[in-house]
Amino acid sequence: MNIPILIAATLSGLAFLLHTFEGDREVKMFKPAGVQNDGYKMVEIWTMIRCGWHLISFDLLATSTLLFLILFTNIIIHEPFLLTLLGIYYIGYGTVFLITIAISKPFPWNYLRLWQWIFFYTIGGLIFWGIHLM
Repeated sequence: MNIPILIAATLSGLAFLLHTFEGDREVKMFKPAGVQNDGYKMVEIWTMIRCGWHLISFDLLATSTLLFLILFTNIIIHEPFLLTLLGIYYIGYGTVFLITIAISKPFPWNYLRLWQWIFFYTIGGLIFWGIHLM
């Protein structure tokens, strides 16, 4: 059993659940209340933000599923190559998150309060560690 890959798969799966349900509840707090004049534009923008939010939820589900398939089945071929791509994928997510924080208006402890970049780097690191244990 490859423990780092198991931890990465589990973290990604838990993140999917939290992102999908708790995150959607938070996103709903920003739904525009009324529609007046150009109010449909605000609803359209909010809907696009919500769609983007759930694209990430799907990414978390897909990567978690793929990691569990690699762990518990033999249907995936070229596992080290695929794991390398997944590791780069998570490192990329973390890097984009950091860049977005850096170019956004700062607020106190912004890099720690928006800790998701640490989460993405952790999963990517676990995947790369797991590759070396294969």
